[in-house]
Amino acid sequence: MSRTVAIVLAAGKGTRMDSDLPKVLVPASGRPLIEYVLDSLDQAGVDEVIVVVGYRGDDVRRALANRPQIRFVEQSQQLGTGHAVQMAAPLLTDHSGAVLVLTGDSPMTQADSLRALLDLYEQERPACVLGTLIKDDPAGLGRIVRDADGEFLGIVEQKDATPQQRAIREVNMSTYVFDGPALLTVLSELTNDNQQGEYYVTDCPGILRRQGADVRALPVLKPCEALSVNTVADLKTVEAALRALQ
Repeated sequence: MSRTVAIVLAAGKGTRMDSDLPKVLVPASGRPLIEYVLDSLDQAGVDEVIVVVGYRGDDVRRALANRPQIRFVEQSQQLGTGHAVQMAAPLLTDHSGAVLVLTGDSPMTQADSLRALLDLYEQERPACVLGTLIKDDPAGLGRIVRDADGEFLGIVEQKDATPQQRAIREVNMSTYVFDGPALLTVLSELTNDNQQGEYYVTDCPGILRRQGADVRALPVLKPCEALSVNTVADLKTVEAALRALQ
């Protein structure tokens, strides 16, 4: 198996968490959110982790000082998830294998889901594999659009979706495996031509697909992986789910 690198996005502030901590350091069942993500990466066999820090980045560095496989990069301005990955790009120039990209505030990330994505990459070497989820209630999430043959076409956000597309139950969960060189190429193609003026990693699979690259969407994520932490109420739900897995 080729060497695998993960980029963990950890620059944000938990503005709705009633906490001044960086969001990834907010505790769930006594441990920072990001620790659960890093444990899953370890269990999936990831060789190296790049953590993108921003808000109170020194606190994140100190909290993870006991994990020697981590390298840190700084996102001094939060200009979107694509911009965060761009900050890690200089560390990938000599890397020819898989690059996992995921968020550090997703404590329900499962190692076997990551392993399934990496296995597909190793077997067939697509430019990108998205981890997707079939969700009974997909409201608010980006829908995975496929062609008549079932091949990935793109991600459509709910606000841009047609009524037909809103009925799609397969959703994007911001968990990706990219081919390293393909990722570096597509990052240079990102633009911030949107209402927020930000660069989004969610644009990368669609750009690659339009360029004729092989992009796959693999619906291997489990229902628990849809649980995100954006509010105090979300945190309580996640803590209950973590207890159920113990």
